[in-house]
Amino acid sequence: MAKAQQQSEETQQVNSLTSLTNLQNNNDFMVSSGLPAKAHLALLKEEGVAYVVDLIPGDRSQEIMNTAELGLNYFNVPVEWEKPVLTDFLNYSAFMQRVDRGSEKVLTHCKLNWRGASFTYLYRVNVLGEDENMAKKDLLAIWQPNPTWYAFMEGVIAHYNAINSTDNAMSFDAAIPKTES
Repeated sequence: MAKAQQQSEETQQVNSLTSLTNLQNNNDFMVSSGLPAKAHLALLKEEGVAYVVDLIPGDRSQEIMNTAELGLNYFNVPVEWEKPVLTDFLNYSAFMQRVDRGSEKVLTHCKLNWRGASFTYLYRVNVLGEDENMAKKDLLAIWQPNPTWYAFMEGVIAHYNAINSTDNAMSFDAAIPKTES
């Protein structure tokens, strides 16, 4: 009974996507955000989202149940915040290849959309060949990657440059950590 009441209260509180942390439409088929509530997922489904890519590590059983109940396809790429690696992005990219870009939408999310914004930036630039400046604008609207994530992103870009014979580069710098004086 308590669970049903909690879900009812959640649904009452979430009646639009404006309450979804750092929600961003990246292109015609990609959306990214912070951690969605089940009610957010239902609203996203109404907007055409068919796939949910969750970048959060750990026990994701609640989200698996939520997406299954809503008829959404779920995929988890557990990306450690302090140690993202190339294989994380390659797994993400392999999953994204399954999506019919003409008729299906994908939500990529994490807790605050920092991982999500980084992954969607990388996918747009390296796989879809979108303009880096446009993808950068979207990324920086969400967050300025810290040195760990900047290095990870540089590594992914270097990988794709090597296999595609391209010379993509990020046109921004890593956020400089604040030091105490």
